[in-house]
Amino acid sequence: MKTKVLSLLDYKFYVNGEWKESQTGQTIEIKSPYLYEVIGKVQAISKNEVDEAITFAHEAQKEWANISLQQRADYLYKWADQLIDKQDEIAEIIMKEVGKSFKDAKNEVLRTADFIRFTVEEALHMHGESMRGDSFPGGSKSKIAIIERVPLGVILAIPPFNYPVNLAASKLAPALISGNAVIFKPATQGAISGIKMIEALHAAGFPKGLVNIVTGRGSVIGDYLVEHEGINMISFTGGTNTGIHLAKKAGMIPLVLELGGKDPGIVCEDADLHETAKHIISGAFSYSGQRCTAIKRVLVHESVADELVEILNEEIQKLPVGSPEDDNTIVPLIDDESADFVQSLIDDALKKGAKLVTGNKRQHNLIYPTLLDHVTGVMKVAWEEPFGPVLPVIRVCSDEEAIKLANESNFGLQASVFTKNINKAFLIANKIEAGSVQINGRTERGPDHFPFIGVKGSGMGTQGIRMSIESMTREKITVVNLAE
Repeated sequence: MKTKVLSLLDYKFYVNGEWKESQTGQTIEIKSPYLYEVIGKVQAISKNEVDEAITFAHEAQKEWANISLQQRADYLYKWADQLIDKQDEIAEIIMKEVGKSFKDAKNEVLRTADFIRFTVEEALHMHGESMRGDSFPGGSKSKIAIIERVPLGVILAIPPFNYPVNLAASKLAPALISGNAVIFKPATQGAISGIKMIEALHAAGFPKGLVNIVTGRGSVIGDYLVEHEGINMISFTGGTNTGIHLAKKAGMIPLVLELGGKDPGIVCEDADLHETAKHIISGAFSYSGQRCTAIKRVLVHESVADELVEILNEEIQKLPVGSPEDDNTIVPLIDDESADFVQSLIDDALKKGAKLVTGNKRQHNLIYPTLLDHVTGVMKVAWEEPFGPVLPVIRVCSDEEAIKLANESNFGLQASVFTKNINKAFLIANKIEAGSVQINGRTERGPDHFPFIGVKGSGMGTQGIRMSIESMTREKITVVNLAE
């Protein structure tokens, strides 16, 4: 049988420490969102190959869990070093594959290396506890409970396209340092970046089978992975609809879901409007709004709405638009389908009476930054997550109305409150149904050791380095019975 020669554009999948071509002989083309050409092909693996990857992961996990925490830490430190060494190569792939500027892509790689190191340091400072049995009436001094955290087993990690390295490592690093193995299923658009990250992990010399990267069509291996009896926990970041589907399929497997958002920026009548506008623009339009934590609607008091809209318009005009290779803020969206959806939201709003302040210009999948005023609740853009550069302005007559509109959303990821009155800020923040509320700042992920939480349709469970480690482990109690 003649061996197939892979082209330079073909990327293999990674199982049991080896890079392999799928037995299916099938690949998936990855098209750059701004070059409009295929930049690589990834393997479309089979269910049997998924089975093999999970089997190898379980075998490797048993040995990995038995080595010392310091030994695991050494491997992760080497991985971080490899990412630093390969930062330019990985950043270029991120830029070409997901359309992020080279500067932002490089920062993502550097932040990932830092995240891995911070994860190690956090794990090294986490300790178990003990309890005496005599703390309750009738208790016994002869009983002492030793409480420790043990790994869950094999973690299925599914990150999104928009941070294909950082949000992948935010799942892999906590899983590995706590003694788990990982099945890594990258987003299809983002898979090459994920492969490059695993190349760095491979170069760090991790044990075979401990981390396996599986690429393929969701219709073939997506549900199969989620329902597989060999998966012990799932960490997923992506769209809300996919997250709900995944939760239904997962059964009793522990889940952490980081889903979509419709993050409001609430602007009170006493806000510093120029400072507020800077945060809103940065929050809404960086990376063309392709962030779950982007500000996706402005709820502004009617008394200052005209002035705020004027300032926002002035700032939007300054945003650089075009190719990510030129370090532009507004870049082509990830694909034509995404651009079509954003355009449909704009069209629906204008049809129903919204005022176009600026934007509504399109070239292929490049949507120019669009500001819509006088948006109302009958318009889809008031409620649906665009994941693109469109910002609806909704005028309110009171703080109470702003809170009501914010909470009527099916999402509850983050919110921002802009006011000079700190008491008012806390009062509003306490009433907002969201995982995080920023006061006088844009919505954003924040430092990696902060809890990252979504409520309602925005997720389930808590991330952040310590919380991620805790979600990927369970408590185990050993009771020592002393002679009386």
